[in-house]
Amino acid sequence: MSRATESLNTTAARPPTGLLGGLAVPDDERRGLARAWLGLGVFALIASGVFSVLLVLSRTPQVAKLMPLTDFFHVALVVHVDLSVLVWFLAFAGALWSLHGPPVLLRLGRAALALALAGTAIMVLAPFFGGGGPLMANYIPVLDEPMFLSGLAAFGLGIALLVLRTMATAVLTAGRGAAGFGLEAAVLATAIALAALVWSYVSLPRFITGKDYYELLFWGGGHALQFTYALLMLVAWLVLAQAIDAPLALPERVTKLLFVLGVGPVLLVPGVYILHDVRSGEFRGLMTWLMQFGGALPMAPFMLAAGWSCWRARRLGGRARPLHAALLASLALFSVGGVFGLLITESSTLIPAHYHGSIVGVTLALMGLAYYLLPRLGYAAPDSRAAAWQPLVYAAGQLLHIGGLAWAGGHGAQRKVADAVAGVASLEHQIAMGVMGLGGLIAIIGGLLFLIIVLRAVLAPKRCDVA
Repeated sequence: MSRATESLNTTAARPPTGLLGGLAVPDDERRGLARAWLGLGVFALIASGVFSVLLVLSRTPQVAKLMPLTDFFHVALVVHVDLSVLVWFLAFAGALWSLHGPPVLLRLGRAALALALAGTAIMVLAPFFGGGGPLMANYIPVLDEPMFLSGLAAFGLGIALLVLRTMATAVLTAGRGAAGFGLEAAVLATAIALAALVWSYVSLPRFITGKDYYELLFWGGGHALQFTYALLMLVAWLVLAQAIDAPLALPERVTKLLFVLGVGPVLLVPGVYILHDVRSGEFRGLMTWLMQFGGALPMAPFMLAAGWSCWRARRLGGRARPLHAALLASLALFSVGGVFGLLITESSTLIPAHYHGSIVGVTLALMGLAYYLLPRLGYAAPDSRAAAWQPLVYAAGQLLHIGGLAWAGGHGAQRKVADAVAGVASLEHQIAMGVMGLGGLIAIIGGLLFLIIVLRAVLAPKRCDVA
């Protein structure tokens, strides 16, 4: 039996007392809030999966005629993206922030959860009862109609209350470990992203409408929000590495300094707003530069340390294997996405290849963290064998998917169109899009497997086994 497996198995007989660096999992209402936020995130992934199926059906002859709206492909794509990225990531953040904070301002926490849940439900229902109007704006695409926008606003208000509660209680939890410090950096980035959104809303003249309006509205806050996602991933790497008994080879002070570097560029966002109009090219360029170069500052040490941890723990068995697989898969996808980002020279499918790689790297880290959290939140432990394969299947599919997108982008495929090969006769282009489609199918299977594993653990008899 490996050293990591022995370490994990020794905890099987007792309830969990905490996460990494003092991030406690208390047996009070905070635990219930964390469970509810995690449930919201899983619900968002389930609904996102349904819309991914509807995406395929909306492009199928005869079946497309049964769809409620004329352009249901883009309608479904908007909701799919918002659920699988915005809601999933921020709901998971809500679970972690609820665990990290002290047992105060719980009414504010419940109000935040209620608003976020109601907003998500409205966004899910909007395509069937609203008026459509899909606009593929960067970072947060929208349906430009009242029902969807009201749901998005309710979700945003819920997150704002969540951030307010977390920041108000941060002084009571500061200094309790590197992972906790990382969560506080993430909530600071989210607060600035929300402030940027409000600033853009107030600054934009009302004669700007349509996609241009939402592109400008979400440009500043959307860029800042990417720092939140990256910081959450780094926290997940810390927890997963320690959970497999191969902690990241970074001293705590160095780790905290890297988190400071990770959130530091976001602190410059207000300055960009002060110096430049949100409609200017300088504003757009500086926000992009902050994300591309500022966001990369802490990544290299973390990635090297995570890679070394994966190597040290390569012969794990039992319930440590899913955590190791998730850490390895997350590191691989995020790295490939970063490489694709360096290759971007024009608007093509290389851009979504970069974006999908980076975002899926975050998703895989949170999937592994979900496996770790389930028994500590009072649910059954996930099926070890299935959970060990799931991140690898999902990552393999996504690697094929983004590889096909990158290949097609090199042959002129345009982004944000339903049929990227239309009018293109290149055989290489056709093959690339076929690889992309195959990878997407495998990734869907991997995502479905994650949901099945989580739901089985949630619905199984509750126990305290955390091995």
